[in-house]
Amino acid sequence: MMSRRSLVLTAACALSLAPLAASAADDVRSFSSAEFGAAQKAGKPILVEIHAGWCPTCKAQAPVVAELRKEPRFRDLVVFRVDFDSQKEVVRQFGARQQSTLITFRGAAEAGRSVGDTSKSSIGALLAKAL
Repeated sequence: MMSRRSLVLTAACALSLAPLAASAADDVRSFSSAEFGAAQKAGKPILVEIHAGWCPTCKAQAPVVAELRKEPRFRDLVVFRVDFDSQKEVVRQFGARQQSTLITFRGAAEAGRSVGDTSKSSIGALLAKAL
């Protein structure tokens, strides 16, 4: 028979591991030129999010992108997040004028871009351009 303490510890461990099951779809990498270049070279479908923590549109986009990434067709999508405030040089390199910009790449080529979009259907169409 399991003691109360063992039961509580087992439940706590199970709950702490639960996010790992969903982490593939929630895995957003902080932008790094080296990782981005490697993903491009490997021909991966890529999404670059120009994001600001204070931006309400960015906050609305995040769960939409996370939900879409759970779809099997987007399982290989690599997502990089560029901080609008602290990575100004990278923001300029991507030619982004504001936060809440989403840019997709198919390998090395830019496939599409949107600014301020929070619609699941149009973001899904944008992500599909990277496939």
